[in-house]
Amino acid sequence: MARVAAIDCGTNSIRLLVADVTEREDGTSWLRDVHREMRVVRLGQGVDATGRLAPEAIERTRAALADYTNVLRRKGVQRARMVATSATRDASNREDFFAMTAELLGKEAEVISGDTEAELSFVGAVGDLDPAEGPFVVADIGGGSTELVLGTSSQAGAEVTAARSVDVGCVRITERCLSDDPPTSAQVAEAERFASEKLAEAFETVPVQGAKTFVGVAGTVTTLSAVAMRLDAYDAERIHLSRLSLDGIRETTDRLLGMTHDERAAINTIHPGRVDVIAGGALVVRVLAEQLADRAGITELRVSEHDILDGIALSLV
Repeated sequence: MARVAAIDCGTNSIRLLVADVTEREDGTSWLRDVHREMRVVRLGQGVDATGRLAPEAIERTRAALADYTNVLRRKGVQRARMVATSATRDASNREDFFAMTAELLGKEAEVISGDTEAELSFVGAVGDLDPAEGPFVVADIGGGSTELVLGTSSQAGAEVTAARSVDVGCVRITERCLSDDPPTSAQVAEAERFASEKLAEAFETVPVQGAKTFVGVAGTVTTLSAVAMRLDAYDAERIHLSRLSLDGIRETTDRLLGMTHDERAAINTIHPGRVDVIAGGALVVRVLAEQLADRAGITELRVSEHDILDGIALSLV
């Protein structure tokens, strides 16, 4: 058994998983969580407009990562891997970010491609699902990008058959299209057009027609599930493997888009760092769900609390 740590630094949040990895006799591995943590640092603040990481965003990320490295030492982590995704891929000054991570971790974060991000998310997402429910189409809706992955799973592990990352996520679409509070109908229509165009690029690469189960991962999707269930508090156990119908996605998205910032902030299940971008993220989920209904006949979303963090941890075996 090995104790490993996975750190995922995205456009909106930085997350940590410390887990014990056990290898089974058949060669597969399973994770036992030791510690999970998430901080909203908004590393991608303004990147879509300026092409640069804001100094204050790098500093917020530095503070969170410094705390995470202390956790790694306290928990006796043997191997660690930090990956950085959409915001750093887009930034002209990303070397400032790399220098900061090297200083704290002793090595630079890896900037992974969108396809690698998609594959790691898939491995984490399908681990608790019955392989008979596949082929699976997994969507990771992040802050700056969305990854769409098609694949199967079996006792031998997960197999990805197609993947694509496109530049649409909760932060990017909010900054680009949804400036009013609440957004106007014209802004919502523009956001829908933008999301549809970007997601169409993913469907050019990922042939979803044969998929049987739609799985969504990451904070936008899990928060959407919590809001749809009208939970009094965020409950990961209830959210994991929950189901959202297409009509439920539409109703919840319309409700969030019609709220003001303060009204969304009053919902206990929405993390304060997601309040200003959750409506945009929900819109991306809705557009994606509608396109999957048209292309594959899938009208239900399965929500997974396990995602790229789990895939990163398993990659360290």
